[in-house]
Amino acid sequence: MGEAFITPILYLIGAGALGTAALLVTLLLIWAERKIIGRLQDRFGPNRVGPWGIFQSVADMVKIFIKEHIIPTHIDPIPYHLAPILAVSAVLLALAVVPLSSTTVGTNLNVGLLFIIAVGGMGELAVLMAGWGSNNKYAIIAAFRATAQLISYELPMVITIIIPVLLTGSMGMVDLVEAQRIPFILAAPLAALIFFIASIAENGRAPFDLAEAESELVAGFNTEYSGLKFGMFYVADFLRAFTSSIIFVTIFLGGWQGPWAAQIPILGFFYLLIKSVVVWFLGVWIRGSLPRFRIDQMIDINWKILTPAALILVLLTALVDKGFGFSSIFLRYVVLFVLNIGLGVLFIRLAANQVVKTEVQVEVGSRERLVARPENMITIHHQE
Repeated sequence: MGEAFITPILYLIGAGALGTAALLVTLLLIWAERKIIGRLQDRFGPNRVGPWGIFQSVADMVKIFIKEHIIPTHIDPIPYHLAPILAVSAVLLALAVVPLSSTTVGTNLNVGLLFIIAVGGMGELAVLMAGWGSNNKYAIIAAFRATAQLISYELPMVITIIIPVLLTGSMGMVDLVEAQRIPFILAAPLAALIFFIASIAENGRAPFDLAEAESELVAGFNTEYSGLKFGMFYVADFLRAFTSSIIFVTIFLGGWQGPWAAQIPILGFFYLLIKSVVVWFLGVWIRGSLPRFRIDQMIDINWKILTPAALILVLLTALVDKGFGFSSIFLRYVVLFVLNIGLGVLFIRLAANQVVKTEVQVEVGSRERLVARPENMITIHHQE
């Protein structure tokens, strides 16, 4: 009776500690991302509040807490008020099944990957509920477009997850990490690349941020939100980016695995943190460097490149890995690595064939302007 009473209390304490730590880390992530993108774009970033502007996020948090809650009339109250909560909850729930070290995990589900996919759907539901509940044409159009993007790019992401499951024989996150004496990214680099690109699009971050393009749709699905409710969407966006990095590291980079991590569990936590920060930095680097894709480019990248590549890769990986039944793990990784690289080169060549170089001549003083051409995924213009 005592253990049955204590266990739920321990779970509640652990969930509260993890959620609080994640939300506090978000303040640091916001400051770091602003500083990094500022440097990438030849700006200073936050530099006024505190040393190096480190307290700028704290000032923003205080401002959001004390701002007035403006609730439009004629909203649908249940989805409107529930959407921000679901947006943050979807991110925090994904951390419940991620092993932080050899001895620390929220819960060891044997279908941990399936759980992450399921709670990820809550984020898409939150976007749709926010747009629908706002009773605003701009918000609902943005919600539909964002949901279409999220569902589209979830397909190659879920398909590539099958490859680590095939290599491990389990969908448990703990089993996935323990099976990676050699990280799976060396056996399936193309799968890891597809997963990484799809995760950026799933997060709705540049260059895949067309779903919330403020130049077109005011502010996207969260147009009618203010104060703390808007702040919850803001927190969910930054926290989701880092959570995606943690999930990527757990699936493809061995999670907490590292020298002496099994003997000294705290080392495993730092290994996981360092790897996650590196992957997160790559995402921020891409966000601060690349321009936004057009909608036709975004669709073509997913349905003409990522999804077919993921399907073919899963099929070939299953045939090669299970058909040959490698007795040596080294030989297994070498063959799968060559397979991934070969298939990646093939799809890069196919994508390059979609690029048409168009010679365009524009006279000085002419009113003719270059326009986007939808017939190709990428159109390169040359001006003489």
